[in-house]
Amino acid sequence: MQFKSCFLIVSLSECGRASVMPRFLIGCSALRMDSGAVEPASTGAIWSTPSVEPRSISIGKQIFCNRSLNMRNITAVGFDMDYTLAQYKPETFEALAYHGTIEKLVKDLNYPEELLTWQFDWKYMVRGLVLDKKRGNILKMDRHKYVKVAYHGFREMSKEEKVAAYGSTLIRDSFDEPDYALIDTLFSLGEAYLFAQLVDFMDSNPAKVPSGTDYALMYRDVRSAVDLCHRDGTLKRMVAKEPSRYINEDLAIVPMLQMLRKSGRSTFLVTNSLWDYTDVVMNYLCGPHMSDVSSSHNQKWLEYFDVVITGSSKPSFFHDDNRTGLFEVEPDSGKLLNADLQESKVVLMYNPFL
Repeated sequence: MQFKSCFLIVSLSECGRASVMPRFLIGCSALRMDSGAVEPASTGAIWSTPSVEPRSISIGKQIFCNRSLNMRNITAVGFDMDYTLAQYKPETFEALAYHGTIEKLVKDLNYPEELLTWQFDWKYMVRGLVLDKKRGNILKMDRHKYVKVAYHGFREMSKEEKVAAYGSTLIRDSFDEPDYALIDTLFSLGEAYLFAQLVDFMDSNPAKVPSGTDYALMYRDVRSAVDLCHRDGTLKRMVAKEPSRYINEDLAIVPMLQMLRKSGRSTFLVTNSLWDYTDVVMNYLCGPHMSDVSSSHNQKWLEYFDVVITGSSKPSFFHDDNRTGLFEVEPDSGKLLNADLQESKVVLMYNPFL
């Protein structure tokens, strides 16, 4: 397959703001403009900017955009899977990731067992926040990098504390790595909530955390535990077992893909997930929505894409010095074959660290 002029990749999981949400292609009437404001929080709405007109638009009918796009010059449209085509349910999927992360902290990183009793409020955190790793703070800033709201753990900081930490002059911190972490993906909401809990816990119980732990090290431990959950397959095995429990039903996906292909455009899927998990999720999204997907598993979803790339290892996939090996996937068995890109439809980007 050749892409003659230009192509569009739709992804909401790699960044907090996406240029285009695939639903815009279906003629929806709802519109959500990205103005830099964060999303509504739970009771108290401490992170949100009050809305004059409350909205109750389902995720499948929203449009996310920060610029206009002329589709006339687009000959191929590519999609990410996780949190783009597959919209996970935060009350179940993020809670699953949250509890899995705590188990790793306790069993592998020597945190106290009482953490296992903690609960996750999936409505509390929102995208657009910044974590101060060194100070244990959570920040909401405006576009000029002025800290409007700041919490230390779950305690709101006073104006004096904010000024002392972040200044009040026109010269502002860059608020970037390595001292800060951006809460810009849906995957990061659970770890941000857990970090806030740990900050409060360490302040109240300094002797109960591993010796030598500070806020920055605690954040690294959380990130390591999150990575372990994704690498050992625990989360994806649970989702694959009962996808309807963790993934929102979206009956607009297949008509959208069919419309794109009917218009003469090519379509492709690029996901970090490996073939076995991708096959289960996409079969659920593009086939009958039943808890037991194996009963209707026929890989019909492959008909909607010209190329499928799994295990892509984004974002290093886009870096010239980080190219990984290409193998063809045998769909029925999952076996890897030497890739013949002229014939292959499903490709695995082999990455031993996934």
